[in-house]
Amino acid sequence: MEHQPAIGLSKRGSDWTTEELDAVVAEYFHLLSILPDAPRGTLANRKRLLDAKIDRGEGSIDFKLGNITHVATQLGLPPLKGFKAAPKAQDAIYPAIDRYLTNNPQVMSDESFLPRWNTASAASAATPGFSDMPSIFVDEAPPPPGAPRTPRPAGLERLVRKFDPVARDFRNRSLGKAGEALIVDFERRRLEKLDRKDLASKVRWVAQEDGDGAGYDIHSYDRQGNDRLIEVKTTQGVRSTPFFLTRNELSLAHERPEHFRLYRLYEVARAPRLFKLKPPIEEAVTLEAETWRARVG
Repeated sequence: MEHQPAIGLSKRGSDWTTEELDAVVAEYFHLLSILPDAPRGTLANRKRLLDAKIDRGEGSIDFKLGNITHVATQLGLPPLKGFKAAPKAQDAIYPAIDRYLTNNPQVMSDESFLPRWNTASAASAATPGFSDMPSIFVDEAPPPPGAPRTPRPAGLERLVRKFDPVARDFRNRSLGKAGEALIVDFERRRLEKLDRKDLASKVRWVAQEDGDGAGYDIHSYDRQGNDRLIEVKTTQGVRSTPFFLTRNELSLAHERPEHFRLYRLYEVARAPRLFKLKPPIEEAVTLEAETWRARVG
C-alpha cells in the first residue's frame, strides 16, 4: 500500500492525501452551513485553523475550496460565496465529497438549505399584503441557448448521477412551495408598482389553491390585464442548474405562448435571483429526454 504522510507534516507541492481531502471537504460544508451569518473574520479564522492542521498553505486551501465549489454547484447546492469555481481538480476530490455526503445525508436532504425566509406562514403569501419576503434580483436578459456540454470527469459524472440535483429539486415540495410563495408576492408587488392594485388583488396561487396539474403555478397579469400564466422552477443552486419541464407545462407553452412564462428562481436560499423565459421554450433551453412512459401490451 502506498504510504501517505501523516497530517501535520509539510507536504506542499504534492497531491493531497485522503485525510487532507476529507478535512477540507468537511470544512467546506461547515462553512456553507454557517456563512454568511457567522461573525466577521470567521472564514479567515477557520482557514488558518485548517492550515495549522494540514500545512498546505492558505492559497492551496483556497484553490481546493474552489474545486469543491465547482462540484457543489454541479450538485445543485448553493455556492460558497467568495470562492470562484475551479473545475480543474485532483481526481481524488470526487470520492472525498462522495464520502462526506454519504456519511452526512442531511446535507442533501429536502430540508437542507431551505430559504431562511421560508417559515410555516409561507402560505399567507396567498393573501394580499404579505410583506415578509425578500426582494429578488431579476436578470433582465434571459440566458442564451446553452452550448453543447463538455464531458464531465468520470468522478464528477458519478456524483451528479448519485446526488441528482434535478430530481432532488423536483421532489422537494418545501422548496417548490417557498419559491412559489415568493413569486406570488413578487407579482403582487410588481402590479402595485404599475398602479394596478386591482390586478394585484386578483393574483392566484393556483398550485396551492387548486393543486398541481394546470401546467402553471400562478395566475397573474400584465399591465393591460392580460393573463400571465407562470410556472415557477426553484433551486438552491446556481443559474445553470438544470430543471425538469413536464409534458403538461410544455404543452401549455405551445398552446398559450402569449400568456405562458417560466420563472427560474436560483440561489434562493440566501439571496434569490430570477430570470424569465417565454415560448418558444425550446429556443432558450436544451431539452433532453430523461424518462419514458412504458406500456405493456
